[in-house]
Amino acid sequence: MNPWFAVLPLVLILTVLLAGGALALIRRRRRAGVRALLGLNGVLMAGALALLVSALNAAPATAGTGGAAATAVAAATDGSDSSGAALIGAAIAVAGSSIGAAIAVAYTGSAALAAMSERPEIFGRAMVVVGLAEGIAIYGLIISIILIGQA
Repeated sequence: MNPWFAVLPLVLILTVLLAGGALALIRRRRRAGVRALLGLNGVLMAGALALLVSALNAAPATAGTGGAAATAVAAATDGSDSSGAALIGAAIAVAGSSIGAAIAVAYTGSAALAAMSERPEIFGRAMVVVGLAEGIAIYGLIISIILIGQA
């Protein structure tokens, strides 16, 4: 069993406990609680960077000298530089479009609710505008599917 599978739940429980303690500290002493939360974020960021560095420096897995398995691995890793770039591009497309859609829905949704509070009969038109804002995320998903298909 991979040791990360055993450690991950412990890290999650520890993070939740520390965050809960920091939030309780914020209620009592605001400045000390904010410092505790910033320290917790720094520790989590350092751990994430350490994990990223170890993943980037790790040797690639090999399938051994078996006939069909070795051929499949060789075929899958052929041109892995361009396929890796396509996958990163797909991730950026989904992330960027989702963040953009979230911002757009936040603004259009609040404006639609404000308009509907004054005139309830414009519900349909307001929801169309919010739906158009959500379409941005769908466009990013389509681009990522195209990029993954080319990888």
